[in-house]
Amino acid sequence: MSASHEQNPSVAAPNAPYLSEALISLGNLRHNLRCIRAITGPQCRIMGIVKANAYGHGAAQVTATLEAEGVRDFGVANIHEAIELRQEHRMQHDSRLLAFASPLTEHIALYLQHGVEMTVCDHETVRAAEAIAAASGGRLRVQVKVDTGMGRLGVTPEEAAGLLERIDASPNLELVGIYTHFAESHKPEGFTARQRERFLDVTNACERRTGRTVTKHASNSGAIVSMPDSRFDMVRPGILLYGCHPVDAEPSPVPVRPVMQFQCRVIFVKEVAAGTSISYSRTWNAPGTTRIATLSAGYADGFHRTLSNRARVCIGGKSFPQVGTVTMDQTMLDLGGDRSVKVGDTAVLFGWDGPTAGEQAIAAGTISYELLCSVSRRVKRIFV
Repeated sequence: MSASHEQNPSVAAPNAPYLSEALISLGNLRHNLRCIRAITGPQCRIMGIVKANAYGHGAAQVTATLEAEGVRDFGVANIHEAIELRQEHRMQHDSRLLAFASPLTEHIALYLQHGVEMTVCDHETVRAAEAIAAASGGRLRVQVKVDTGMGRLGVTPEEAAGLLERIDASPNLELVGIYTHFAESHKPEGFTARQRERFLDVTNACERRTGRTVTKHASNSGAIVSMPDSRFDMVRPGILLYGCHPVDAEPSPVPVRPVMQFQCRVIFVKEVAAGTSISYSRTWNAPGTTRIATLSAGYADGFHRTLSNRARVCIGGKSFPQVGTVTMDQTMLDLGGDRSVKVGDTAVLFGWDGPTAGEQAIAAGTISYELLCSVSRRVKRIFV
């Protein structure tokens, strides 16, 4: 073993496989972007959503790939994610970065320092932003979030006019966008349609009052697919970029491909007798003589404990049931009478060679977004 490996045993030996890894297909990411552009058209800007480390895929690498394809707008959760992205990746000079969270006053100066567009939801934030921008001699780019029905962040439609007027009149603030978020984007009628109407009332009134147009955007992945009349000036694809349909139980009308394959290794195989219990709480007992494979990933890697006795995992193109309670670091499969599986084989937890993230999400009683974001730091990202 080399000296460097002796000093740092976490470094894998040359050509040695990682025990858990996430293959990230940048080719599939580019394909998905092209699919989205095919339905939104060339005049509609794309904001690449790279919050939560690009849904677990690697924000710096995803951003660089999207920039190379001409994307110039990006969205992150908060100022700390924005700073981290700026530090890890030298963004194109004309790329724009929006942080969605309503800021704490103590953070406002960071938006100016790092060139990040700030979300504004209330007059208190505007007052603080004006003072901080004036003191620094800078001009802060802001976007107003309108709460049309999500109930999370944003100024109400009734209060939006006053807030927009104040920003427009400020020499220290530049209004560069107005946006909202749909609560049920996969259901374009009813409540979602009313959200759209409320948003357009606000943006139309703003344009009449100021005599200029401001970038407006509302569509997340679900609305991109289901609401062509709500794409406006820009759309915000997240889960669709990463190859999943927003509703896991429905087939995607857009031919996107999974960008992540989450996989691990078979580290032990044994034969057990009928009645042998497997894992904590003895939730599964062998119905007959069978072979059990132990995998090198558990819930600390991102394979949810709620998948216990519900999931299926692929090895060599064959699907096997997961059995027993998923543990922190290992997961067990029932191989039945199959004799082909051996120690060192790759087990696909989800991805293009196994079950989809959506299928595993249904089994876990959650959504594909959560599964992707749950793939932890100790899982090695490998860009292919």
